[in-house]
Amino acid sequence: PQAPSTRTDIRDCSTDPPYLPPTATNTTARLAALRDTMQAHGVHAYIVPSTDAHMSEYISKRDARLGWITGFTGSAGTSVVTKDKAALWTDSRYWTQAERELDCNWELQRTTWIESIAMWILEAVPVGGYISLDPFLFSIATWNSYSQALHGSGRTLLPLETNLVDQVWSDQRPPPSSSEIYSLPAAFTGSSWQEKVAGIRQQMEQHVRRPTAVLLSGLEETAWLFNLRGDDIPYNPVFYSYTLLTNTSISLFVEGSRLAAAARESLRSGCPGPLCVELQEYGQVSAHLRNYTRGNVTVWLGTEYTTYGLYGIIPQEKLLEESYSPVMTAKAVKNAQEQELLRAAHVRDAVAVIQYLLWLEKMVPQGRVDEFSGAQHIDALRRAQQHNHGPSFQSISASG
Repeated sequence: PQAPSTRTDIRDCSTDPPYLPPTATNTTARLAALRDTMQAHGVHAYIVPSTDAHMSEYISKRDARLGWITGFTGSAGTSVVTKDKAALWTDSRYWTQAERELDCNWELQRTTWIESIAMWILEAVPVGGYISLDPFLFSIATWNSYSQALHGSGRTLLPLETNLVDQVWSDQRPPPSSSEIYSLPAAFTGSSWQEKVAGIRQQMEQHVRRPTAVLLSGLEETAWLFNLRGDDIPYNPVFYSYTLLTNTSISLFVEGSRLAAAARESLRSGCPGPLCVELQEYGQVSAHLRNYTRGNVTVWLGTEYTTYGLYGIIPQEKLLEESYSPVMTAKAVKNAQEQELLRAAHVRDAVAVIQYLLWLEKMVPQGRVDEFSGAQHIDALRRAQQHNHGPSFQSISASG
């Protein structure tokens, strides 16, 4: 048997009362409210992921459902809540952090395998039970994995379009972003959005299946296609949106009031006509897609960035599935101007790093720098460089 932990920065649930560090979140009331909501929906287990509706690697505070319900703020994990149990699965980068942030309502499972999550659910939920999730927060592959793992077990996997965490989080949930969505100057793109749209339509025509539309769910796909940028997710120049591009029309699902005047003008310059971008409400994408797929159509999408919720709307015979959409693959090939700009950006960044290393050489021997002040200093040096819009992730600073 292990000696009781003497560390005071991690929880100890074996003592009475249990010891919780000041970094732990009390989730008792949140869990009780979620369980009440689950009961009202006839749900025996509810799965909460760390993703958003666009399968983004980074998410906004508004989408941090896993963080809110568990207290765990790592970037990757899955939690499951039943009527009397709650567990968090995360990878080895976050085990210590989880022990600091979780209270004793939570079991920490040191794995991320869906098979392991499914095994736990099968033990916790009786035969005949309903296991629920929000289909707009799960990739097609993840949904299929759960479906397969629970198949034939006598339990039902039930997609619920009402997000139960959002219901409980209610008016405490951070508001949606209201920052401006702006056009990237032509000097930075090397290609107008009209040229990009024409290129994608050409690929549609040349494809053996002759798709009638391309659906874009990844936030960087729409940002790239229209040469637009935003600030909805920290460290990422993107904004919440979907695009449905057909041979003759373009629908952009976005909160239109946030578009800068020049951006709106650019999108509307081809109206009416095949290069006219019709602005639709962000929340209307499901209804629009449902309506569109009633016709004689084929929708081309990339499965890596499309949620099971959207995918499930499109009849199977009207789907053209590839891992990545034609926009994602086109975006991956940089034109000459983009290549030149990439190199120039790296040179500017190298200058900041060299300035930082020089500063460290002077400051460290004087004992006047720690990891936190070091991270702040390199961020400041980078911000001083021309065209800088901030780092692409929080500076990871460590010594020793």
